[in-house]
Amino acid sequence: MSSIPAGNVSAEDLAGPPSRGSYVTVATCNLNQWALDFDGNAKRTLRSCVEARDVHGASYRLGPELELCGYGCEDHFLESDTFAHCWESLAWLLDAGATDGLLCDFGMPVLHGGARYNCRVLVRDRRVLLVRPKTALADGGNYREGRYFTAYVRPEPGGPVETVSPPGHLPAFAGAGPVPFGLQFLACADGTTVGCESCEELWTPRATHIDMALAGVEIIGNGSGSHHELRKLHTRIDLMRSATRKCGGVYLYANQRGCDGGRLYYDGCAVVVCNGEVLAQAPQFSVDDVEVISATVDLDDVRSYRASIPSFGRQAARGAARHYISVAPTPPTPDAAAAGGTAPPCDRVPSLPIELAVHSPEEECCMGPACWMWDYLRRSGASGFFLPLSGGADSSATAAIVYVMCTMVHAAAHRDPDGAVAVECRRICHRADADAGRWVPDAPQTIAAAIFHTCYMGTTNSSEATRSRAQRLGAAIGAYHLAIGIDPMVDAAVAVFGAACGRIPRFSSRGGTTAEDLALQNIQARLRMVVAYLLAQLLPWVRKASGFLLVVASANVDEGLRGYMTKYDCSSADLNPIGSISKMDLARMLRFVADRYELPVLTEIADAPPTAELRPQEEGDADGE
Repeated sequence: MSSIPAGNVSAEDLAGPPSRGSYVTVATCNLNQWALDFDGNAKRTLRSCVEARDVHGASYRLGPELELCGYGCEDHFLESDTFAHCWESLAWLLDAGATDGLLCDFGMPVLHGGARYNCRVLVRDRRVLLVRPKTALADGGNYREGRYFTAYVRPEPGGPVETVSPPGHLPAFAGAGPVPFGLQFLACADGTTVGCESCEELWTPRATHIDMALAGVEIIGNGSGSHHELRKLHTRIDLMRSATRKCGGVYLYANQRGCDGGRLYYDGCAVVVCNGEVLAQAPQFSVDDVEVISATVDLDDVRSYRASIPSFGRQAARGAARHYISVAPTPPTPDAAAAGGTAPPCDRVPSLPIELAVHSPEEECCMGPACWMWDYLRRSGASGFFLPLSGGADSSATAAIVYVMCTMVHAAAHRDPDGAVAVECRRICHRADADAGRWVPDAPQTIAAAIFHTCYMGTTNSSEATRSRAQRLGAAIGAYHLAIGIDPMVDAAVAVFGAACGRIPRFSSRGGTTAEDLALQNIQARLRMVVAYLLAQLLPWVRKASGFLLVVASANVDEGLRGYMTKYDCSSADLNPIGSISKMDLARMLRFVADRYELPVLTEIADAPPTAELRPQEEGDADGE
């Protein structure tokens, strides 16, 4: 490749050949990045760049927020090593050719002037063109960006342009010189303009995309680290459609995907929106690590759309000074020069609007936690899950989520038997060497049989109905299921108390006080937790396998909010995938999974009256709804 001066990118590089000068293909992606996995993150980022350019034919690629280090680094953002490793990852990407012929918008933290900034870094042809810091930090709910970063404030008008210098000791940046740092955007020779914002800036009252649109920016990228919330996707998409419906323009959204080590699940759903219409959408829930989507747009449509809004023109004319970086044309490569042009012929046509795909709340309840559990399982080094399965709604809903996970992994492994999901599936199922290293499960139940362990822990207070439901559900989803009695442990615990205190507690139906009754209920529940961890440690050994199992809880959010639970019972575990889902949503999810995945026993469980079965059966102990 010929040597290209820093900052050079041609109009044709972004807009296509002269005969179709207003056409541009843009790409965005979902990336399953891991906190502090710099090597893995860089490889997934490179894969998305290569796929955007070589498969989709894109000239612009957008990535998620903080993609090079992972969004969930937390206090590691306070360490200078995190910033240094991100520059090293960026240098590796340049050397690997990720930006050759492709304008890339990367997310990474940058230290500038003694302050830490959450930045977008725009690069093309191995040259850093712009470092754009985030101006509005997410500090509500689960977010604490203000703890790690500083919100950028634009300097006073007329002041010097800020610059930042990439680390010169890295060969990829040798001789690069200072790079513009601030809220500028790129302006190509033919007038095509590209800008960017980051996550929270889309949600603010004075969103930065408004000023960019009034300044003439036509393509705006938003790299985001947005976590999944039930019924949140509509709001997110409405903001993007509204932004481009009012101001016109092409708006790309990229998002983190998966569990990067914390409690949150980032739900992807990258989109491309133009003039209020969705042109491309990536799945919201998936077990794939890299997903790239693209759309071809006619920038003349953007210009015509804006021209049709008189108020837009008046406000744009009164707007503030335009802070742009003029981008000079790139000299054509020898092959292109010999052909008399700067780009190959293009027969692309603009992408048509598509119908937005939005999951039902029932689908979100099962698919979001299912994807999160797959990530947690494969990254923890565990051999599978252990669930105390009571035959009630909550534990059955948790089992259903694990089964949905198995169906998603099964489908992904069959789509690409050599892909990352299939490789991870073989490793976790202890089948890495089967079928010459190309084994794929023949059914979701095959995965469940290898990794999912359930146990019904009954007492004299348990019913045959719940025992039967637990057994039938375990068989239907393929789990390794046990049914045991824990009465000897309960009796032993009560006997120890009697020997120490000289008195034996009784249930209230048998003359005991409320305190006695609660103590007898709680000891049953707490001993189940003890047995759960014992089985989780030793069941792999029993099955002649290695590793350990993650204990899974089944306590819904209503129980946590109301305090209707026993501390250190089966609500205490390694994971609780239904901990933020209400009881009513879980009931609807059970019926949805029963219908979608043909598991009729789940309908029976959803219709059964709730009961904890901790008191003698003649007394009854129905759960509160």
